[in-house]
Amino acid sequence: MARKNTIAAALLGTAAALALAAPVAAEPLLNLSGDGDWLIRVRGLAVIPNEDLSAQGIPGADAEVENAYVPELDISYFFTPNIAAELILATTNHDVSGRGALAGANIGSVWLLPPTLTLQYHVTQLEDWTGSESLGRLKPYVGAGVNYTMFYDADPGQFASIDYDNAFGFALQAGLDYEIAEGVYLNADVKYIFLNTDWTINKNSPAPIRGSVDVNPLIVGLGLGVRF
Repeated sequence: MARKNTIAAALLGTAAALALAAPVAAEPLLNLSGDGDWLIRVRGLAVIPNEDLSAQGIPGADAEVENAYVPELDISYFFTPNIAAELILATTNHDVSGRGALAGANIGSVWLLPPTLTLQYHVTQLEDWTGSESLGRLKPYVGAGVNYTMFYDADPGQFASIDYDNAFGFALQAGLDYEIAEGVYLNADVKYIFLNTDWTINKNSPAPIRGSVDVNPLIVGLGLGVRF
């Protein structure tokens, strides 16, 4: 009888524990919502520089900064249904080679960490621009903001050293979210960053080479986001 009582008590205890745990288990980790304040996306990016380099004392000097393809995380906060701020976080590595008067020169590579903050306007209805009909699942947006690019782990290639100055830039943005389920979005996004930095080759030598480079990357992204 004692054994039966023990088994019965164990079963009752297990049932009670499951009953208490059921509401917790049923509670979703995120309450996805098409009108939530937060939107987090993961994108794949193509970073395509539109570079233009100059070097003091070397007329016709130029360089090619290779494209990069990387994952990216971005976080948006909606102040209103139409106004949001977005911060993107990614890092890219670019090979650099000489062109023009520097043709054939190996200028190594450099890593860029370019956090970019934009203020966006999200179109939710045609009446926002021209009419009164809802756009349904389509949610286009435009934005503008500021970028701060940090250059690190620069490989000088054939030179003794190379240094890039961290720099601010201005960003323009356009994109489109398409809601595939409640609070879940496919996203396409394009940014253009106006970015110029100064660089120095062989900084500690008696005759360092100094100049500047316009990086001006076009950033094309495709991804998936959740809003809550």
